[in-house]
Amino acid sequence: MTKIKAGIVGSAGYTGGELLRVLIYHPEVEIVFANSGSNAGKKVYAVHNDLLGDTELEFSTDFHANIDVLFLCLGHGDARKFLDENPVDSKVKIIDLSQDYRLRDHQAYANGQFVYGLPELNREAIKQAHYIANPGCFATNIQLALLPLAKAGLLPNQIHVNATTGSTGAGQKPSATTHFSWRNNNLSAYKSFEHQHLQEISESLDQLQTGYLPTGEESLLARAQQRINFIPQRGDFARGIFSAIYVDADISAADAYALYEDYYQSHPFTFVSEQNIDLKQVVNTNKSIMHLEKHGDKLLILNATDNLLKGASGQAVQNMNLMFGLDERAGLNLKPASF
Repeated sequence: MTKIKAGIVGSAGYTGGELLRVLIYHPEVEIVFANSGSNAGKKVYAVHNDLLGDTELEFSTDFHANIDVLFLCLGHGDARKFLDENPVDSKVKIIDLSQDYRLRDHQAYANGQFVYGLPELNREAIKQAHYIANPGCFATNIQLALLPLAKAGLLPNQIHVNATTGSTGAGQKPSATTHFSWRNNNLSAYKSFEHQHLQEISESLDQLQTGYLPTGEESLLARAQQRINFIPQRGDFARGIFSAIYVDADISAADAYALYEDYYQSHPFTFVSEQNIDLKQVVNTNKSIMHLEKHGDKLLILNATDNLLKGASGQAVQNMNLMFGLDERAGLNLKPASF
């Protein structure tokens, strides 16, 4: 079988590095180019040091159509700009890891349409898609915790979310809140009630529980804020997202577990644990692991994901597998450390 030829634009950042780590050992993929204007001519392991011994691939300024799939690991706003300035041959499938094409009103491109790439929500559409908008990291974690309730029509008017992310969620470019001396032994909240991922979360929940997203002349973010109370936090660790979500729910603990297990039984990376969970269970994997607890009339959902894998590059490869008719798990048999 001929291997899938892949190109990566923006391959020097965290998501580009994770994508390289997965695709180098993907049994059905050949990486044709790793585009990075600022690092052209360097070996990829000069930037992604852990890849020393795994590849002799060099960064380049190459961008050409002799590929089957193009991954865009660019900053928000830059992916749309790149595609406007660099038309891509219609035969090439595109997976965009930015937020540029995630929302319904923004998904038109060339002669096609981007499909929102959350496999646990849109698996069949992804299989038929030519262009994929990869979900955000917080959005992936929070949606997976809520989709079974939405499917059953059990989401109440108010959802309460507290979620903590590692420093890699802010990208590779240093900033005042990412350098070690500030982040270490520290915890802070940011974008409280206003995080941009609320928009894609609300659209997905509305897709399953029709009418959940309020209508009106207000912005999508303002309407999402009427339903979802989201407090994002910066953690003092490098990678992973741990969320604690609670809702009012007229359902027993046993029925909640049955609901979640039924929803996710055919999805190979999403698990429901009757034991309490830890972030370390999912770091360096494409898994999402949830734990449910009933406290009076409230249902607590805990969810742990890796922001760079299930929240970004791992999910992008999962989408690629679906688009090309491969086993959904191909190249993603990644194991966490046991300590």
